[in-house]
Amino acid sequence: MPVITAPSQGIAPSAHCAADELFPIREVARLTGINPVTLRAWERRYGLIQPVRTESGHRLYTQKDIETVHRILDWIERGVAVSKVGKILARDDSQASFVRQLQEGDAEHESTQWQQQLQLAIGAFDELQLERLYGQIFAAYPVAVVFQDILMPLWQQLLRHQGRFGQASEWLFFDSFLRARISQRLQMARAGRTPQVLLAAIAGECRELELLVAGLMLSGDELAVHVLSLGHPLDELTLICEKTRPQALVLFSNHSPTHDLPNRLERLALTLECPLLLAGDASDMADKQLAGTAIGCLGNEGRLMQRRLQQFLSGTLDT
Repeated sequence: MPVITAPSQGIAPSAHCAADELFPIREVARLTGINPVTLRAWERRYGLIQPVRTESGHRLYTQKDIETVHRILDWIERGVAVSKVGKILARDDSQASFVRQLQEGDAEHESTQWQQQLQLAIGAFDELQLERLYGQIFAAYPVAVVFQDILMPLWQQLLRHQGRFGQASEWLFFDSFLRARISQRLQMARAGRTPQVLLAAIAGECRELELLVAGLMLSGDELAVHVLSLGHPLDELTLICEKTRPQALVLFSNHSPTHDLPNRLERLALTLECPLLLAGDASDMADKQLAGTAIGCLGNEGRLMQRRLQQFLSGTLDT
C-alpha cells in the first residue's frame, strides 16, 4: 500500500515534516498485527504512541511509530504489563541517547552502514560475505560496541519483522551464524582456565544468543565465564556449583520478573557457597524487589555488567 505524505492529508505544518512518510491506522494494523482498537488504547490510556492527526482528525503514523509498536510487543511477550512498558521504553531511549552522545563523529551513521551491508549478505544467505563483514567489524570496534550497537539491534530487527516470505529464514540464518561464532569466542576465552563464573538462564526467559552475548560481555582477561545450555532447572544449579566451585553464579533473564522470583532466588542463594547475581532486563526491573537481599543485580547494559561483576567479586560493590 502506498504511503501518504503529509500535504495530501492536510496536516498542520507544526505537526510533521512534509517529507516524512505517514501510514494510516489500517496499514499499521496490517504491518504489526495489532488491531486499531488496541493502537488507540495504547495512545489514549498509556501515551505509548503519539501519531499525528489530519485536519479531519485521522491518525497517521511514522515508521518510528511502527518500530515503537514492535518494541511494545517485544516487552509484552516478555511478560511486562502494557501499563509499565512506557517507563521501559523511556529508559531504553535515554540509554541510547547517552551512548550516542559518547560516540564520536558519525559512529551512529557507521553502525547503520554496517547493518545495511550485513543485511545484504543475510538476504543473499552469503555466509562467506557475512564472515568477512563480521571480521571487519570486530577489527574496527570494541566487543561491546560490536554487539550492542551493530549486531544485536539488527538481530532484533530481523526477529520482529518476519511477516514476509523468507524473513524467518533470514533471521534463522543470522541467528545460527552468530551463535556459532560467539560460542567459539567463549571457548577460546576460557581455554586452559578454570571458569570462575557460571552463567545460566532462567528457563524460558531468554533466547540462546542473548545468553551467549551476555557471557561474552561478562568475560574478561581475568574472568573466565562458562555459559550453561538453556533449560537447566533452577534447583539443580546448586549441584552444578558444588561440582565446579565457581566464584559466582549469574542468572540471566530478559523477562519481567514474576512476583515469586525474589523468594525463589533467596531460597537458591541459601544453598550456594558462592554469590548469586541476576543479569539482563529482569535485573533492572527487579532491582527494588531484591534490595536488601543477598542477590546482586548486574543490570542489562553490557558495558557495565562486567565492571559490576568484578566489583561484586572483589567485595567493593554491595548487593
